[in-house]
Amino acid sequence: MKRKKVLFVCIHNSARSQMAEAFLETLGGDRFEAHSAGISPGKLNPLAVEAMREVGIDISGKETRSVFDYFKEGTLFSYVITVCDQASGEKCPVFPGNAKRLHWSFPDPSAFQGTYQEKLAKTREVREEIKEAISRWLKELDNNG
Repeated sequence: MKRKKVLFVCIHNSARSQMAEAFLETLGGDRFEAHSAGISPGKLNPLAVEAMREVGIDISGKETRSVFDYFKEGTLFSYVITVCDQASGEKCPVFPGNAKRLHWSFPDPSAFQGTYQEKLAKTREVREEIKEAISRWLKELDNNG
């Protein structure tokens, strides 16, 4: 069975889309090939790296990518899932093609304020929200054939 390609998109590809990609590879990797990208890729967020490491997933070696790289390569996706928060929703890119599009709103860890530990605690919350969204989506797909 050919795995369906899924692209997770956010602004910087530094945290949310990276975490979503890693969770889909972990929870549904036998059925899906997960990718992530941003409209203006930045650096991988160390809060996301640490939060994912805490649940046994190492994303420290991942590089941030641009959605335009995938577009230029002509890569086709079955699903494109934007994970920008509502405030950034208008900046969240639309990826062309026939992919099914979904939008899941998550807070942006790069915008968190406070001490490192406070920001890490908020990033853990986002991590859990993303994991739950992936799990729920996989169940929906199973139930709908």
